Amino acid sequence: MIMIKIENYINGELVPPNFGEYFDNSSPVDGQVYSQIPDSDATDIDNAVASAKESFKSWSKLSKKDRHDHIMRLADEIENHFEELVEAESKDNGKPEHLARSVDIPRASENFRFFATASLHFDSEVHEMDGKALNYTLRKPVGVVGCISPWNLPLYLLTWKIAPALAAGNTVVAKPSEITPMTAFLLSKICQKANFPKGVLNIVHGFGHKVGEALSKHLDVPIISFTGGTATGKKIASVAAPMFKKLSLELGGKNPNIIFADAEFDKSVEMAVKAAFSNQGQICLCGSRLFVQDSIYNNFREAFIEKTKLLIVGNPKDENSNLGAVVSEQHLDKILECIELAKSEGGKILTGGNRIILDAELSNGYYMEPTIIEGLSHACRTNQEEIFGPVVSIIPFKGEVEVIEMANATKYGLSASIFTKDISRAHRVAAEIDAGIVWVNTWMLRDLRIPFGGMKNSGVGREGGFKSLQFFTEPKNVCIKI
Repeated sequence: MIMIKIENYINGELVPPNFGEYFDNSSPVDGQVYSQIPDSDATDIDNAVASAKESFKSWSKLSKKDRHDHIMRLADEIENHFEELVEAESKDNGKPEHLARSVDIPRASENFRFFATASLHFDSEVHEMDGKALNYTLRKPVGVVGCISPWNLPLYLLTWKIAPALAAGNTVVAKPSEITPMTAFLLSKICQKANFPKGVLNIVHGFGHKVGEALSKHLDVPIISFTGGTATGKKIASVAAPMFKKLSLELGGKNPNIIFADAEFDKSVEMAVKAAFSNQGQICLCGSRLFVQDSIYNNFREAFIEKTKLLIVGNPKDENSNLGAVVSEQHLDKILECIELAKSEGGKILTGGNRIILDAELSNGYYMEPTIIEGLSHACRTNQEEIFGPVVSIIPFKGEVEVIEMANATKYGLSASIFTKDISRAHRVAAEIDAGIVWVNTWMLRDLRIPFGGMKNSGVGREGGFKSLQFFTEPKNVCIKI
């Protein structure tokens, strides 16, 4: 096996970490080390920030159309390397290749195209004061943006941050997850092939406590966009807030999926399976708490179990595999510990609950059965803490008041799904659920124009559409007396 040595991308060049230290990167597909990641530190961040700060002088002064053209060329080059990115994302993250092919990699280029185009339509506000004065609002890029992205949707969520930051006229220092660095490394090479302006985008690899922390507290980085766990988000906020940095935090979720008795039965079962187990349950929007109205509970539970048992956990290269590997051995162990906790809390495993050992060269991979748990209180730890794996608890409820209370009884408030044919009920319940995103009769139907983010411990701020461009700019009002 050829050992790949990942490099940082600073000022348009691929460079080793300053002190020449690396650590191993294993593929969850087979458990084998196949690349080495730079063990970067604050000095690498200093170099990247200096590069971005210098490039900001010219990038921020370009016309919107010129920035648009650079970014669109980058999107074209991503599409030219489509299959390479698909294979890399699957190998690094464990997800089925067909999922990366249909979701992750298309969204990476789409993010760049969407925000490059949106920037051309980003207008100013004007307020006229009865003929006495005219106010208009300018929106200027902030400067060097720190973008810290997670491992579950590596390139998808990295570009979700980078694209609007660049389109708004900022330069970027990005820190991808050290667990899934490969497609960010390939993006560096793609930038070179696209002749993307040097220093405008910089990518520094390494551990969060070294690289992420250095980026968060850097004096020349006035704005941070982070997606990841709530505990890490809290640490970043504790560093960035006293420095009065602009801050966007997209954090964890413990999302309710609510099935009323009048819901379209087959469709709601199908969507419940998809919401629980897509990407091995490793999406912050997954419906990990399934509430089913008591009059259909038994029938729904049996149909849900039956459909879950049909899911194939297998080689990510196999088009028939519904689930691939979870992201790491450490994460697999955490999921198994959570299942043991559920058992100790009185939970009954209806299906799943075990690690899967695949054959031959995949026998050391990190595969997990999709798991359904019954008999737990909505207030127990299992139903309060994010597991972030292919694990769902199923709970009966009687009516609207009870299910709203149970759905809201966590510290999280990211998303929710409601299944019902009663449109009035859908409006009522959606209005009462503590979540930044509520789907009705569907799940994960995304429009890039909508505000995306969560309530409570699920985050601070909103991104998406013009909300992203607003976040990555500073408003300045100019008042002219007539």
